Amino acid sequence: MGYLKFFGFLAVFIFFSGIRIVRPTSRGLIERLGKYNRFAQPGFNWVLPVIERMFMVNVTEQMVDAEPQEIITNDNLNATVDAQVYFRVKSEEESVKNSQYNVNNYQWQIVNLARTTLRNIIGTLTLKSANSERGKINSELHKTLCEETKTWGIDIVRTELKQIDPPKDVQETMNKVVKAENEKIAAIDYATARETAADGEKRAKIKEAEGVKRGNILEAEGEAEAIKLVNEAAERYFIGNAQVLRKLEAVEKALQDNAKIIVPANADLVNVVGEMAGILPIKK
Repeated sequence: MGYLKFFGFLAVFIFFSGIRIVRPTSRGLIERLGKYNRFAQPGFNWVLPVIERMFMVNVTEQMVDAEPQEIITNDNLNATVDAQVYFRVKSEEESVKNSQYNVNNYQWQIVNLARTTLRNIIGTLTLKSANSERGKINSELHKTLCEETKTWGIDIVRTELKQIDPPKDVQETMNKVVKAENEKIAAIDYATARETAADGEKRAKIKEAEGVKRGNILEAEGEAEAIKLVNEAAERYFIGNAQVLRKLEAVEKALQDNAKIIVPANADLVNVVGEMAGILPIKK
């Protein structure tokens, strides 16, 4: 009985010690005596203690930093460059095996491959073009990493150029250039605004002058019409009566100076004025 209990206890111990639980974010590679034996899916798995071992592999998306490095650009400037690489191990069995058996420490390898690729790409560009063509650099870096890691069982999701910083003195010069450009643009905008305002004032003065001109024309036309009416009246009432016309002109000039003139009621001048005003003299 003692042996049975011992072997029973040993069997229970071996069973529980061989239990392996794989999470959905991982996959397992089970080796027996140092040789690949089978693939472990998420959930319950059991390995033979001592004889078998399980190696867990994360299959979620991961990120590695290529770490800042100084790269000499095509215009002989030392730029500090850093990038990030996002990748994941493919979840199928063959890819998980390749990530463990085809490459040693794939994260470290990705970092060094990214750094080397960045030096090759940015070394052919000027500092200005490198800053303006970040999308192109990311695209070339991603393409190169995908080609170089296709046997590693991993998928390069994307690459992000984190920074391209010029030397401090070059950065200060670039800042001054940008500031000067901004001030130039502001000055041009101000001059354009002043020109627009001056143009508006000019148009307003032209409109005002045109109004004055139109008023003068209307006034002149009114005076001409008045002269015409006077001429017509003179032709009507003073044909053959030049003496009476002269008297009327004398009366007009006198009235302008607020002078008082007594004219006999039966004078021809009164009769003419009365007819022009539409009033007939009262007969006695």
